[in-house]
Amino acid sequence: MPVYQLIDDIMFPPADYARPDGLLAVGGDLSEERLLLAYRMGIFPWYLEDEPVLWWSPDPRLILYPDKIKISKSLNKVMEKNIFNITIDQAFEDVMRGCATIKTKKRDVTWIVKEMIPAYCNLHRSGYAHSVEVWKDDKLVGGLYGLSLGKCFFGESMFSMVSNASKVALAKLANHLEKNEFDMIDCQVTSSHLISMGAQEISRKEFLEKMGKSLCKPDIIGKWKF
Repeated sequence: MPVYQLIDDIMFPPADYARPDGLLAVGGDLSEERLLLAYRMGIFPWYLEDEPVLWWSPDPRLILYPDKIKISKSLNKVMEKNIFNITIDQAFEDVMRGCATIKTKKRDVTWIVKEMIPAYCNLHRSGYAHSVEVWKDDKLVGGLYGLSLGKCFFGESMFSMVSNASKVALAKLANHLEKNEFDMIDCQVTSSHLISMGAQEISRKEFLEKMGKSLCKPDIIGKWKF
């Protein structure tokens, strides 16, 4: 499959045109209109500081059903102790910057490049992007962020400065999404961390079908509250 060069018009080739490694297109920008269209088509940006914008739709895709999350006995004990204070949509940019401290395995660089932060903060102000914050002694020690469209939450990244902080954030998010009848969390690419918490791989074809049904449901736009 070729890699498509995007033009100024806000459009993408179909997600199932992606190469075997998931790369679909190159170029374009991180405008709100383009980002929202990308996510609605099962596509997301993922690139490094020295690269043009790269757009991906991997196969297989990792998803987590909110009601199927696995909470280990040790994590459950941590949550019962209430050593963390968990909030939502209170420190979006700080969470993004925390996630940006996570480096790639191949190179000592982050994939959350500098132009991503204002782009996703803009989506947060528009009510589409959300963050979960984990605090300990009034210090931000973990969290996650992503986009909500229809009844699908598109997880982008998470970070943890202390043990279990990101796991607690994901558990709290899953509980919130289950209560609001969300269908799934898109975890994008496979990681052992997420597999251990109940995430599972499905084909791109199945993901696009499930996502399409979820996106037919109304968006929940605006700041969230637990």
